[in-house]
This record gives sequence, structure tokens and C-alpha cells, in this order.
Amino acid sequence: MPLIPEEPQIHESVPGPRAVPAAGRTASTPRPVPGPRPAPRPGPRAARPVPAPPGPRTPPPAAPAAPQVQLIPVPAEGALDAADEAVDLLLDTGRAPGDVLVLTTGEAHPWAAHELSFGEASYWAQHDAADDVFYADAGADRVKGRPVVVVAVNGGSDAVVRQALPAALRRAGALLVVCGDSARVNSVLSAAV
Repeated sequence: MPLIPEEPQIHESVPGPRAVPAAGRTASTPRPVPGPRPAPRPGPRAARPVPAPPGPRTPPPAAPAAPQVQLIPVPAEGALDAADEAVDLLLDTGRAPGDVLVLTTGEAHPWAAHELSFGEASYWAQHDAADDVFYADAGADRVKGRPVVVVAVNGGSDAVVRQALPAALRRAGALLVVCGDSARVNSVLSAAV
């Protein structure tokens, strides 16, 4: 019987029910039809042993790096101006204003005196906000550290300077800039180290 082109041809190799094998041929064994995979067997699977990791490879915590110290040698009378110039340079080179703290060992910086005229609460609120350069007395206990500390050694007794410079060094995260008489500053800093 001739096949019509629209009819699909079925080959004998395709598995399925047969009524009678074709003449001269033997019946082929039906092949398994792919279907869903069998469900996994219940129970734990044999796991390969995982080797223990070697000992800790993290290096021990390093001691915090000491801040860099820069000295701007000026007489006590020029220390405030030198500190202001240092702050301007820091801001011009990309430092954020909130990163800078300016301390004085003698007379208060004019900005600090002006801000204190509005009251201590307002003054210290600006310190706590840490969004602008802050000016304070080097002996103020409430002052927190910042990445950059600028100290104007603009007077004060030797005892005040001896306390102020090591405290400023501890408050400085990355950089301490000291503006003052180099002989006085070096003698205090070398004693502090």
C-alpha cells in the first residue's frame, strides 16, 4: 500500500505494541522509554571526607600605625596664622572639613572664642556633629580625635605644651601638624616618644 505524503512513516525500530512481526523478521525487544528519574534513595549519602583546612592564615592584627608628624617652625606669635594656613592647605588638597581638629596651647583661636560666645552647648554640638573644622583648647578633655590634628603652640606653659602634644598625637588618626617653635616642640615630642 503506497504511503500518502501526509501520513507519517512509522519504522519498525520504534518501540510500541505490535500485533505481528513483519514477514521474515524477528520481533525486536522493546527499548525503555526515557521518563522521569527515579526518586533519590532515602537515608544519608556516603560523603567523602573533607580535609581539615590548614591553620589560620590571617596575619596577626598589626599595631595601629602611628600618625605622621609634621612640624611647621614658627615663633609662638605666628603659630595661629601658620595653623590657619595648614588647614587651608589640607582643605585645598581634598581633606574633608570634618576630618580636621585645631588645638591651641595658649590663647583660644578666634573662631573658638566666637562660637563659645553663643554658649557651651552650641559649641560642643558642633564638635559632636564633626562636619566642619573644629577649634578647641588643647587641654579640653571633651575633644575627640580626628584623622588630622593641627596644634598651634601659641603660648602656654611648658607643662601645658608637654601635656598637649602627646594628647594631640593620640587624637590624630593619620596626621599631626604642629605649628610652633621647633626647639620647644622637638624637646616635648622627643620626650613623649
